[in-house]
Amino acid sequence: MAGQSKPDAEGGAPVGRRVLLGMLGAGAAALATAPYLQRGWEGFLGAASQVDSTGLTGLLPNPGGFRYYSIVGSVPHKDDTDYALTVGGLVAEPRTYTLADLRAMPQTRVVADVVCTDGWRVDDTPFEGVKLADILDASGVRSSGAAVRFTCFDGAYTESLTLEQARRSDVLVALKMQDEPITHEHGGPVRLFVAPMYFYKSAKWLSGISVTDKVVPGFWEERGYAIDGWLDGADRHSGAA
Repeated sequence: MAGQSKPDAEGGAPVGRRVLLGMLGAGAAALATAPYLQRGWEGFLGAASQVDSTGLTGLLPNPGGFRYYSIVGSVPHKDDTDYALTVGGLVAEPRTYTLADLRAMPQTRVVADVVCTDGWRVDDTPFEGVKLADILDASGVRSSGAAVRFTCFDGAYTESLTLEQARRSDVLVALKMQDEPITHEHGGPVRLFVAPMYFYKSAKWLSGISVTDKVVPGFWEERGYAIDGWLDGADRHSGAA
């Protein structure tokens, strides 16, 4: 039965999930003192999350701060050979961008706190990429456009922003995180980063941008999350591109 304690191999007292997580937490503290071990642990958590339909890997301690979670059992890997970002909907000129196209565009670096609704946060995290406003301007938003919908190559996740929110200078189509190319586990090679909002708004594995005439609730909004996931204290009107 899920959550039931299991006896150890010697027939002793049962070991519950709380005790197990405590033991893992002690191990994570040790990992924090050895960066190469930490990277290995993060790699393990990221790989495990791709085949974990329960989401329990997101509960495991990680000294790097980030947690790994996917709403599907596995996500295909994309790279320079097959990645594409499509821009369409209510635009004058639909476009498709390769990784090389995105890298050739002007890059913007934003340093902000990453905050998850699950309670974890990673302060002062640098992201770098193309301002979403630049991509929208390149395609030309039609007068009837009022919002932007994002789709992902996991085949399931979606998100949305108003057009005003999407045009902020701290909203990126991100190619780098922590000054390195974004890994698959972190939503690479390209993800959305919406600095003033909770991290669920920063869709991983970004593959589609579509201008719409109204906000379309995303995956988590359809399950009760706020449409506007503003962080406490965020300036909701600054950051215009």
